[in-house]
Amino acid sequence: QVQLAESGGGSVHSGGSLRLSCTGSGYTYRGFTMGWFRQAPGKEREGIAAIFSDGTPTYADSVKGRFTISRDATKITVYLQLDNLKPDVTAMYYCAKQCIETECERIPTSKVLVIHGTKFAYWGQGTQVTVSS
Repeated sequence: QVQLAESGGGSVHSGGSLRLSCTGSGYTYRGFTMGWFRQAPGKEREGIAAIFSDGTPTYADSVKGRFTISRDATKITVYLQLDNLKPDVTAMYYCAKQCIETECERIPTSKVLVIHGTKFAYWGQGTQVTVSS
């Protein structure tokens, strides 16, 4: 059973930084694309960053230059470095794992989200990021 565990969230003032971590378990193949999403109160969950198996990152325009996604050499842990934080990034941040097409088809579409064409269907519980001015 796939499990993703996020950590590293917290409350900071504007200009501060946080480093979110996500550790995956319950699967052996480590070549999946991993992503980060966020959901602010009253808004839909949005994809903000993903990292492919070869380490290539991709970002939503809203976070380019401010957030950095990376993964360790074992590909077990994925990170999201958040710098120069502003109050508008306050949200719950979720780690997600790519689903392959046969898996995606068995999962309710409401639980499948996309970043730049890659589908994600496995989710952590989230870690809260709160930025005050």
